[in-house]
Amino acid sequence: MAQYLLSVIDDLSNHEDPANVYGHPSAEAAHASWAATGRFNDKLVADGYFVFANGLGVPANATVVDGRAETPIFTDGPYVETKEFTAGFWVIEAPDLDVALKLAAEGSRACGRKVEVRPFLDVPLEM
Repeated sequence: MAQYLLSVIDDLSNHEDPANVYGHPSAEAAHASWAATGRFNDKLVADGYFVFANGLGVPANATVVDGRAETPIFTDGPYVETKEFTAGFWVIEAPDLDVALKLAAEGSRACGRKVEVRPFLDVPLEM
């Protein structure tokens, strides 16, 4: 089975209103989304697809590390200026892309966000 990254895509406009709760219009909406996402996670585990999942903080809380030079450079905030960002993710194992896409659609419905599907590289450790 191949592994896939299902990235939950959020939009900064969901976080502009201070009354919003983690990008949801109300606490009730946030709790409903989290409950639906929990049920989806339980299904992934029960069906043998689950590897790992978690949510991420907003881009403003990010730190970019550039360690390519002798002295690393640490920069606050996101590297890319964009209104969309990765808000969370699942790592799943699925027999093929069609199954991964079907699961991504279910995850998108559960969390109320768009989900990007990307396969992990299948590169041998020894080249």
